[in-house]
Amino acid sequence: MTTVLAPVEGAAVGLAAVPDPVFSAGMVGPGTAIDPLRGPGTAVAPIAGKIMKLHPHAYVIVGDDGKGVLVHLGIDTVQLKGEGFQLLAAEGDRVSAGQPVVAWDPAAIEAGGRSPVCPVVALDALQGSVTGVAAGAVHVGDELFRWD
Repeated sequence: MTTVLAPVEGAAVGLAAVPDPVFSAGMVGPGTAIDPLRGPGTAVAPIAGKIMKLHPHAYVIVGDDGKGVLVHLGIDTVQLKGEGFQLLAAEGDRVSAGQPVVAWDPAAIEAGGRSPVCPVVALDALQGSVTGVAAGAVHVGDELFRWD
């Protein structure tokens, strides 16, 4: 079982609350989403593993068991072309759970007319394999969900 930790602080709201049908319908995979606290913050690794993909607005970490977790910082933030994000790690780095990956400011994302909600998705996970999904307030490093 893989325990996925909250990469940002805020409120766990579920994927249905994500204003993007690809995430809200679970097409990317099961998981949840966090409506982050507004203000400068740091997004961390939700699991230990290797950073397989790293963009300013999103990253994928794959654990030693082959399970990959996607963290997407806001919706439609790819359009910002990295503006407002600072990479704190590099693609290919091995990270421990809780290690800083990207610095960003959800308030600035929202001020620009985009949703700062952060989907956290178990990639290629089978339906029903994600359990114990958190609801309500979460702090960085809190258990967000378990993946069997």
